[in-house]
Amino acid sequence: MTFFQILKFLLSAGIIVLVSEVAKRNNFAASIIHSLPIMSLLAFIWLYIEKKDTALIANHSFGTFWFVLPTLPMFLVLPWLLRKGLDFWPSLGLCIVGTFLLYLLTMWLLKQTGVIL
Repeated sequence: MTFFQILKFLLSAGIIVLVSEVAKRNNFAASIIHSLPIMSLLAFIWLYIEKKDTALIANHSFGTFWFVLPTLPMFLVLPWLLRKGLDFWPSLGLCIVGTFLLYLLTMWLLKQTGVIL
C-alpha cells in the first residue's frame, strides 16, 4: 500500500467515525454532516489527484446522481420501521433488500430511457 492509499483510507474512515461520534452528542449536527456528499467529494478529489481525468469524474458524478435516488427511500423507511417496533437488524435488512431492488429498477429504467452511465 502506498502512503497516498493509506491517507485516503484514514481520511475516508475518519469521516465515518466523526459522524458516529458527533451523533452520540448532537444528532442534528451529525445528520447535517452525514447528509453532505463528503464521500463523493473525496472520491472526486482522489480521482482528480490520481488520474487528472475530468471525463471520468464527470461520468462518475452523473452515475452517482442516478444511484443516489434509489437510496433515498431508505432514509424514510428505516425510521418508520423502527418506530413501528421492528428491531434494528430486520429493519436494516429490509432496507438493504429494498434499496437493492430499487437499484435494479433504476438500472432497468435508465436502460429503457437510453441513459448511458
